[in-house]
Amino acid sequence: MQATAGPALECGPLARLARHIFTTRPWRLGSANRADVDDGWAEVATALGVAGNNLVRVHQIHGAAVVVAKSGNSGVLPQADIILGADRGLAIAIQAADCVPILIADRRTGVVASAHAGWRGLAARVPEIAVQALAREFGSRPADLIAAIGPSIGACCYEVGADVRNAFDRARSDGTDPARWFYQRAQPTAVNRSMPGLAPDPRPDHWFMDGWAIARAQLQRAGVPTDQIHTAALCTASHPAIFCSYRREGKGAGRLAGAIVATGR
Repeated sequence: MQATAGPALECGPLARLARHIFTTRPWRLGSANRADVDDGWAEVATALGVAGNNLVRVHQIHGAAVVVAKSGNSGVLPQADIILGADRGLAIAIQAADCVPILIADRRTGVVASAHAGWRGLAARVPEIAVQALAREFGSRPADLIAAIGPSIGACCYEVGADVRNAFDRARSDGTDPARWFYQRAQPTAVNRSMPGLAPDPRPDHWFMDGWAIARAQLQRAGVPTDQIHTAALCTASHPAIFCSYRREGKGAGRLAGAIVATGR
């Protein structure tokens, strides 16, 4: 879709249930000038058709804590990486700059979730916990959920070390072998080229990680049907004109938003 602030991505099946966007670099949030970030969130609210105080955000800490969104932004951001929303017209938003943004809607109840999952969040099972939280707080059934995994860094570019690999080895509790998510060579495609200067072979005790596959697997394990999980499959590090990337740009990187509007109560 094209908004006033710039182009944004939508997931077709999710759009039939709830207004949502994944923003791109041209949005103010995508600017490397961090002083513009606060105004950038107003652009997200406008694009979703909600007032600024009905756009709920959190202070993301790379964990798996959950908050339930309330109307009226107090200005104090709770520490969490998963937001649930049930009130009609209330938008919930997370930010990312390589981490996996996930938006979920319940086609039966209209409740929604937004989640932020870097490697720490994926090791902490953020996608799975988001589904469980919707069930616990609002009675959502996994079979009724539609999930969209937004743009994030892909296995074409995401080289990680033994600390990351070991975190997944420690976290497994269902017999799943994390090795299937880690590659000994970069995995570029025709759509997602490896970013310039990246060697195809990782350094010793390093691998290329597939965060999209991990997120899908966790959503599936939580009970979301495979055909109701949709992945943008666009690498933020591969497309400098479209997306911000912390891995490519460092601390000066802008941010991308994943935001969705509840259609429930």
